[in-house]
Amino acid sequence: MELSSMALHSADFSWLSLLLLLLPLGAGITLMIPAVTARWVALAINLIAFIVALMIAVGFDSHLHGFQYVEKYAWIKGLNIHYFLGVDGISVLFLPSTTLLFTAVILASWNSINQLRNLYFALILILECAILGVFTSLDTMLFILFWEVSLIPLFFLISLWGVGANRRYAGVKYVLFMTAGGLALLFAFILLALGGEAGNYVFSYPELLKIAKDNPYQSVIFFLLLFGFGVKTPLFPMHTWLPVLPQEGHPASIATIVGLKLGAYGLLRFTLPMAPDAAQSFQGLMVGFGLMGVIYGSIAALNQSNIRRMLAFSSLSHVGLIVIGIATMSPQGIQGAVFQLLNFTMVAGGLFLLTGFLYQRVGSTDVVSLGGIAKTMPLLTAFFFFLALANIGVPATSSFPAELLLILSALGHYTGVGIAVLVGIILSASYTLELFRKSFLGECRHEAIIDAQDLKKREIFIVLLMCFIVLFFGLFPQLILETMEVSTQSWIGLMIKQ
Repeated sequence: MELSSMALHSADFSWLSLLLLLLPLGAGITLMIPAVTARWVALAINLIAFIVALMIAVGFDSHLHGFQYVEKYAWIKGLNIHYFLGVDGISVLFLPSTTLLFTAVILASWNSINQLRNLYFALILILECAILGVFTSLDTMLFILFWEVSLIPLFFLISLWGVGANRRYAGVKYVLFMTAGGLALLFAFILLALGGEAGNYVFSYPELLKIAKDNPYQSVIFFLLLFGFGVKTPLFPMHTWLPVLPQEGHPASIATIVGLKLGAYGLLRFTLPMAPDAAQSFQGLMVGFGLMGVIYGSIAALNQSNIRRMLAFSSLSHVGLIVIGIATMSPQGIQGAVFQLLNFTMVAGGLFLLTGFLYQRVGSTDVVSLGGIAKTMPLLTAFFFFLALANIGVPATSSFPAELLLILSALGHYTGVGIAVLVGIILSASYTLELFRKSFLGECRHEAIIDAQDLKKREIFIVLLMCFIVLFFGLFPQLILETMEVSTQSWIGLMIKQ
């Protein structure tokens, strides 16, 4: 890859820092004010963050190579560690999508959080800041800081406001898994830092890209990063925390975990570019992990009798397809992977929010407790059905072009894998529509459903906006593809053997 593709472009104003500082500032204010107004402050701060993120995305020049909105200041001089931020075509669209998802989460939690309301909304804002930091960090130690900080609010959000009897167990299990993965990432970044000139540690992402091919520990680095990000993704068989979490955690906060696949982003951003030769050598292994996720996730989802667990295994299947796309190291695979990761924020996140609305009204998401929802809650049913269709990649939804690119990349490199992926997609349609039929159609069998109220105006606004975005980018996918095209070509250049 030419050095020009690693160019750094600064902005006249520190927009990324403003975005990251707004959220902890809002969290601090939220903790100090009366509980009754905490949600309003959290919403106001989040809307401002969304506007800033949208301005960053609109102002992004998709024709330029390298990173834009770059900010770099010395942090720990003795170790050559910097406060180093920037975005490229791969990461920039995650900023508005993340802030929009968190806006929906705040609105979805509006009346469902009655205890420790200040703390809940403060933790939501801190979590959002950490996730945005993951997408914008260009220093590996700064990245690790944001990565680990995200575990703190998630632990409390799961343990204190979860809806299951084993929510504390789920919170501890999640944090233990992520901590193990985080240690692997830290060791990998240290090995990468030692690859510079004698006595000069390298933590800068753009600098690491230049020397990655010369690192003698590529295989070790590759497997450390694969494990660290694979746990978060999750890759099969490192997924055992995933089915437990949606069952026990609060649906609104779980939507952030299922809707934002930071692990898959890490695989794309770090695992392959930081060990390009090893990635070429172990390409088949990554494809195998992805294929196991597609097939296992589909079969497991097919046997679920709870909507939340079905959605959890469905996300495992879909993220397996994303991993296959990344492993092909092709333009179609990378663009499809990023596009599908963006879709997760609206489709998977929206489905979990709707499931949360259903749980608030009925007190269960088990199929045996449901049935006839369409008669008493037609709006909830219609929105759920639309997002369910998007989840299986129906044309005119944003998932269709993403899945099409991923399937083409799989068929173009591994025909057998591509055919297996098509089987997984057929299974996806089967379990989604079957569970929808059992849960939403038929006669009302339970009094809670008969007396249930349909979506309120606030809830309609949330899901209507999400559905509109899914439909809009399903009809105009080129708007997203053009944004990431140059950065995708630069990424492919990193993987080409010289």
